[in-house]
Amino acid sequence: MNTNHSDHTGIGSVSETDPGVVVFARQLGVDVSYELLDLALTHRSYAYEHGGLPHNERLEFLGDSILGQAVTVMLYRDFPHLDEGQLAKRRASLVSTIALAEVARSIGLGERIKLGKGEDQTGGRDKASILADTMEAVIGATYLSAGPDAATALVLRLVNPLLENPERFGAAMDPKTSLQEAAAAIGAPAPVYEIASSGPDHNRRFVATVTVGTAVTATGSGTSKKHAEMAAALEAWSRISAGTP
Repeated sequence: MNTNHSDHTGIGSVSETDPGVVVFARQLGVDVSYELLDLALTHRSYAYEHGGLPHNERLEFLGDSILGQAVTVMLYRDFPHLDEGQLAKRRASLVSTIALAEVARSIGLGERIKLGKGEDQTGGRDKASILADTMEAVIGATYLSAGPDAATALVLRLVNPLLENPERFGAAMDPKTSLQEAAAAIGAPAPVYEIASSGPDHNRRFVATVTVGTAVTATGSGTSKKHAEMAAALEAWSRISAGTP
């Protein structure tokens, strides 16, 4: 692949590019077009506030497919003892909004996303759905810039930590059950969830707060009550497992 970014971005030189995009590209360790990476980081709320700029949803669509294929092939190859149903469950966990948001947080993706003011002020940089969608867009940008092999390698590098921690992998598959079990193990009461929502009906956002007695309180967000509660449960489970309130 061409490593001269000025050729395939049309921006003339690295110095004219958003420095944050350049730093993030180097962090990813792939030869990704700065222009495409910038697009991958552009949320529709930012695009709308800036006169209808292009945003990352088409790249997200592409990245979702690349992610699914990479994870499916890896699971089939590396886990020959699992049957179809078990493989499907693991794939669903690894490509879930919660798992992708966790991956995004691990590389500091939230601080790189271009968000509209309203979305930014309501905690958009840590919303699981925004993080997951942007992560898929980054994968799509990598595929278009560096090709399928580089995109697959990026996916596997990002999701492998989930596989290396079996307990967390199980928690990501069913975080609410895992949290309930963790609460019982430390003698805490059952988790209690509260839900708040905002935005118009066609773009409703949900924020869940889960409290486990005096042990931990955590929040999570998503495009549905279920996703928000799952995100909050995984965060609470992580804190209990780490021994942090």
